[in-house]
Amino acid sequence: MKKSLKFAIATFACASAILAGCSSKSSDGGSGGSKGGDFKVEVIAKGFQHDFWKAVNKGASKAADELGAKITFVGPQNETAIAEQLEQLNNAINKNPKAIALAALDTEAELDAIKQAQSKNIPIIGFDSGVPGAPEGAIKATASTDNHAAGGNAAENLFKLLESKVGDKKTRIGVVSQEVNSLSITQRTSGFIDKMVELLEKKGIKTAVVGHDKFKNNVSEADAKVVIEVRVPAQVDDAAGKTEASTVLEKEDTIAVYGSNEFAAKAIINANGGFKESKLGKDKILAVGFDSGALQQDAIRKGVFVGSVTQDPVQIGYQAVKLAIASAKGETVKDVDTGSKWYDASNIDKEEIKALLYE
Repeated sequence: MKKSLKFAIATFACASAILAGCSSKSSDGGSGGSKGGDFKVEVIAKGFQHDFWKAVNKGASKAADELGAKITFVGPQNETAIAEQLEQLNNAINKNPKAIALAALDTEAELDAIKQAQSKNIPIIGFDSGVPGAPEGAIKATASTDNHAAGGNAAENLFKLLESKVGDKKTRIGVVSQEVNSLSITQRTSGFIDKMVELLEKKGIKTAVVGHDKFKNNVSEADAKVVIEVRVPAQVDDAAGKTEASTVLEKEDTIAVYGSNEFAAKAIINANGGFKESKLGKDKILAVGFDSGALQQDAIRKGVFVGSVTQDPVQIGYQAVKLAIASAKGETVKDVDTGSKWYDASNIDKEEIKALLYE
């Protein structure tokens, strides 16, 4: 980030501190129900309005209640409000809490604040996407989804449904990935592919991965019984996503398709003609997704998708606060995989899954 932009962010943060309040919400011992007396942990998310962050807050509050701490949970208006989050981080540091949990919007913009926390011996725990690029030792541990394993979760559940459809003749599995630059999306894509190839090869089925150089393997399509075709749009917009999804759905040998995030799942649904037309379904092309937007949830309830994988935002919040408390007590901590959950028509409305779904 250029120095002028850093200066602008810092100026904004200073000015904002003068205003009477900010746009974020907080939940402390009173509103969040935390029982802890003076053991305080500041939790700074990437937002507070979205259902995902509300679920993270729920998990964070649960950990505080169980472990005898008090938390303050804040986040900016949206995930582009870097200056607002920087102000919140500075405010948190000035409170001299026992620990801070942080999901950074822009690590570079927050470097000075992170270094200040280090100088005050305030441990920082990363959560969700963490604090990538932070100085060595600044972040004690991170609570986040292992996206590669989560992609594998989708593959394992899909494989149970398509196992009887592969091996006799050549078949195709489509993968729609929003992009190849985002680490989390790339991991969800490669995790699905790696696990599906592993499961197929255990059955002696030679599998080729084609369609994008980042994911290709060394098996030729001509030699394979199953082809995993990866489609990535040239730009991230609905029309381009729909085009890539349509390309694989229209092939006669396609038996299944996976969308590695909400954008990709939406592209598959739109390529299917929404819910009115249907190439997709349990006895047609098997479709699975990742995330839990409203359209994707509707697709599962209506039988257009056979299921999807969601992150566990409640566990993300819970484990972040648990790590923060342990670190503040001088305990050695390490990264925690907060897991993922498979959901389908049989469990989408059960309480243990409903708490994890976000739009």
